[in-house]
Amino acid sequence: MNFKFVVLFALTLLAGSAVYGQDNVIDEVVWVVGDEAILKSEVEEARMSALYEDRKFDRDPYCVIPEEIAVQKLFLHQAALDSIEVAESEVIQRVDYMTNMYISNIGSREKMEEYFNKTSSQIRETLRDNAREGLKVQKMQQKLVGEIKVTPAEVRRYFKDRPLDSIPYIPTQVEVQIITLQPKIPLDEIEDVKSKLREYTERINKGESFSMLARMYSEDRGSAIRGGEIEFSGRGMLDPAYANVAFNLQDPNKVSKIVESEYGFHIIQLIEKRGDRIKTRHILLKPHVPEEALTAANARLDSIADDIRNSKFGFEEAASILSHDKDTRNNHGLLPNPNNNTSKFEMQELPPEIAKVVDNMKVGEISEAFTMIPQKTGKEECVIVKLKSRTNGHKATISDDYQNLKEIVMEKRRDEVLDKWIRDKQKHTYVRIKDGWKNNCTFKYPGWVKD
Repeated sequence: MNFKFVVLFALTLLAGSAVYGQDNVIDEVVWVVGDEAILKSEVEEARMSALYEDRKFDRDPYCVIPEEIAVQKLFLHQAALDSIEVAESEVIQRVDYMTNMYISNIGSREKMEEYFNKTSSQIRETLRDNAREGLKVQKMQQKLVGEIKVTPAEVRRYFKDRPLDSIPYIPTQVEVQIITLQPKIPLDEIEDVKSKLREYTERINKGESFSMLARMYSEDRGSAIRGGEIEFSGRGMLDPAYANVAFNLQDPNKVSKIVESEYGFHIIQLIEKRGDRIKTRHILLKPHVPEEALTAANARLDSIADDIRNSKFGFEEAASILSHDKDTRNNHGLLPNPNNNTSKFEMQELPPEIAKVVDNMKVGEISEAFTMIPQKTGKEECVIVKLKSRTNGHKATISDDYQNLKEIVMEKRRDEVLDKWIRDKQKHTYVRIKDGWKNNCTFKYPGWVKD
């Protein structure tokens, strides 16, 4: 599904923020869509972000950008009507991805903070709100599109008579297998974390503010800035261990026992329950992985890799028995691509640490052990990878790239469905555009301007 314009606004509201504060520009409402206002500052921030991303506009950006924001607001309005929710874990994963992308592109965390004139926590908080909206739009689009099916004959027919220069280019794709080990954390380090959480619990029970302590000490920085609050969530939207304890809390004045999840150790406080949804606050601490534990885990993985190279056992067997990665362990270590539901990745889709290692590997080769921090958990782990396959970039053919071509046809169908929905939604939505913001604009969806 085409998610480009959603991602655009999940990555904005950063670059222009300092500009407006420093230049004392008076903000104003330039569009109104339903009950939602679009501010001049929003448009300017998106334009600044587009400059950073070197995005080229085929029309006036002051026409294109507010229209794209307006389309997003249509989807968000429908998502609210349909009670579309997203899991907090999905939001965190998206924020981690975007933060790491910025750091990678700009050069360092410090340079990122300097570029946006914000602290890392402020950047993550802005990204968190926008990521949640972007994911809601994505889920709303998925619901509107539903299941679209195309036959092989339709795919062949679509590409049969196309000129050569319109046949898509398929970038280099790889398949990667992994074996991971989570370094052994000393018991005294775990006990130190638990001791701190017990201390916080005691301080809260004596009258100190849970929110204040979360802001100061919680290692979930995204929620810490809000005093540890996690918005209303269903049981399935939370880590199972966290949910089991949180949903059994009854008294908002009480603090939970210490809970271990895949993210670390928590204490939790109930804020409010509404039916099958719950709002909580928490403090998260992660045990520190000592350097010697990382060294030991990497040494063990290097030994496993040597045994595989010497044919003592296969990579697939080792992954199934030894790997700590639950998402790949039962699939012979094969890394799944969540973007296309296959095992094939373009290089930029891989986790950066893995992409860097795989880039210079030959098919069948096994890497030396290295350390990475997965976006999902944010906890260090040690990894070896095997390059299972590499397909070099090429012009697509039906025989070799049917699945890619089928997705292009399905994408076209999805775009047609969403295009029709937007045009229909416009007819029943109040829209007002400030004078000067529609003159000489040729909108993609003309229905914004009512006769």
